[in-house]
Amino acid sequence: MGFSATWLQLREPADRLSRDAGLMRAAAEAAGPRPVVADLGCGTGATMRAMAPDLPSDAQWRLIDRDPDLLARIAPAAEVTRHDADLAELDRLPLAGATLVTASALLDLMPPDWVAELARHLAPRPFYAALTYDGTMEWRPPLAADTAVTLAFNTHQRGDKGLGPAMGPEAATRAIRIFEAAGYEVLVVPSPWHLGPREGDLQRALLEGIAAAAHEAGCDAASEWLAARVSAIPEARCRIGHVDLLALPRGPNKNGGEAWSR
Repeated sequence: MGFSATWLQLREPADRLSRDAGLMRAAAEAAGPRPVVADLGCGTGATMRAMAPDLPSDAQWRLIDRDPDLLARIAPAAEVTRHDADLAELDRLPLAGATLVTASALLDLMPPDWVAELARHLAPRPFYAALTYDGTMEWRPPLAADTAVTLAFNTHQRGDKGLGPAMGPEAATRAIRIFEAAGYEVLVVPSPWHLGPREGDLQRALLEGIAAAAHEAGCDAASEWLAARVSAIPEARCRIGHVDLLALPRGPNKNGGEAWSR
């Protein structure tokens, strides 16, 4: 499980536009007046950059990823520490004292048992998870193979990404149930990508990834679909469904007044 720096760079502007601004502000407020934010699967630090305008300038960030090459691309800063760590080992992650835990484009890659363990481990910290893929794709102009490719891609998304079968397109709905069962109030807002010809490079990379996954899942139409979709990029528009989620602990610490230790 992992992403290239090129892919992360391509998608960051689209991610920034798609994140629900109101929910992101609510997450920043939940972090409290002295924020200590632990970002799971941080990549090159996109979540930190997106949230920076909503947080105090002295907010502390713990950026956690298993890819040292991605971590090395994060500019050094006094308020930032980088942690090469395996997300499978929740007990070993540097979460003590964090007032908010975040993740972006991660939950759909994870199995439900991992999310349930995360919810138990975090309580009562708030959790902000942005850009979780919800299984929907809409393309204009449409092609006959769109539905078959989407179904195959979604099947591939449910495969094992290293920790067990992933939740894939059901990640948001399953995560809501998991966190509610753990005693959280969960706020959910759609955060779809809307891509057009100006995002041609991102569209191409996205199409190549979708087609490769669909082909691996047994979709014979994937290669022909890819060729047709790439040729249509100068006029094409698409909507890729995502969901932003904020899980707030019920009780006296729900507004993040102090750092919690565990």
